[in-house]
Amino acid sequence: MQERRIPEWLRHAPTPTVRNFGILSGIEAIVRGILISVFPLVMYRALGDAGLVSQAYFLVGLGSLIIGLLMPGIIRLIPRRWAYTIGVLLFVTSAGFAIEGSARSTVIALALNTVGTVMVFICFNAYVLDYISRVELGKCETSRMFYSAVGWTVGPMAGVLSYQYWAPAPFVISGTAALVMLAVFWFMRLGNGKLITRARGPASNPLVFLPRFLEQPRLVTGYVFALVRSCGWWVYVVYLPIFAIENGLGDQLGGILLSITNAALFGAPLLQRWISRRSIRQAVQAGFGAVALCFSLAAVLSNMPVVAVALLVLGSFCMIELDICAGLPFLMAVKPSERTEMSAIYSSYRDVSGILTPGAAWLVLLATPLAGIFAAGGFAAFGAAVLARRLHPRLGRNRMHPVAVSKPESIPAQ
Repeated sequence: MQERRIPEWLRHAPTPTVRNFGILSGIEAIVRGILISVFPLVMYRALGDAGLVSQAYFLVGLGSLIIGLLMPGIIRLIPRRWAYTIGVLLFVTSAGFAIEGSARSTVIALALNTVGTVMVFICFNAYVLDYISRVELGKCETSRMFYSAVGWTVGPMAGVLSYQYWAPAPFVISGTAALVMLAVFWFMRLGNGKLITRARGPASNPLVFLPRFLEQPRLVTGYVFALVRSCGWWVYVVYLPIFAIENGLGDQLGGILLSITNAALFGAPLLQRWISRRSIRQAVQAGFGAVALCFSLAAVLSNMPVVAVALLVLGSFCMIELDICAGLPFLMAVKPSERTEMSAIYSSYRDVSGILTPGAAWLVLLATPLAGIFAAGGFAAFGAAVLARRLHPRLGRNRMHPVAVSKPESIPAQ
């Protein structure tokens, strides 16, 4: 009887590539991008008061921050592939609650979507650190942004237009895309990663690894870069439209400019080439320095609204550059044995910025007009640019052996 052999690709999963992770990110961009401009509108219509909407976002932010810090313990209890799967299914469940339409269901939908984002983000980063070498991290970030460009460019406008045509439409599209993302994930057969397995002991308390994080200055510095960058996006996405409305530039300008800015993601490969010719320290300094200059000038020239808006748009293009390179100092400093824990810490920057930015803006508005928020954002970016001087000057560059050897190899800067 002839023996039937199992195909090689079934017995051994192929190693995921930079392109595979880029495709997965591209689908996620569709899942989230089509709702980014819809959720605020749906929340306002459901709750009927801007104060209640702000309170809901604040509480959801706190909740997702706690979930993010608990993720290492969760992944020790259940395999990582199932944690990722649960995160994706939360997107689908969120869409179902949003379609129902009541005020309570809408808030639950926002919470599920936010928690799902945190879970998927942490697991995705851990997988990237497992399968992508340090010298390929920059290329992986560029690929991720390039494949995400369509979702983040077309999504916001498509979401609003489809919602006006048929209210459940954007949520149906998002939920369907989430199921496609889950199918692609399982097709990639990422498993539980190379180092993360089911723990035999109790799940770790997040307070246990927070001190370990604070003991590593390179991780703290990388986290600050991510936090300041995220706060800058909050200023641009939330407060630029308000500034435009207050100055008679229309209530649609913010959404249009967001789509224009996101279209710059298609230029990510070109930006990556520019970054690759320099050290990460130079790229991060240049990015934050340019953002600081643009935001500060926008505040000073706020009496000329068109000029101020143009400067903010220019600053947003610089934040695209930071999206490519500003996360690398953190990723390159993570030890393999701490990937899941530190990915949980890193992912919290989104929730922290979502709490910190509105709070700081509220304090600024007590003393200054709206333009003061742009000045505060510029000041924060300037501080990050100064902090970037502490990065190693050769970080991100390959160092070759000074003498010839039989098998030359490049060593990533530490």
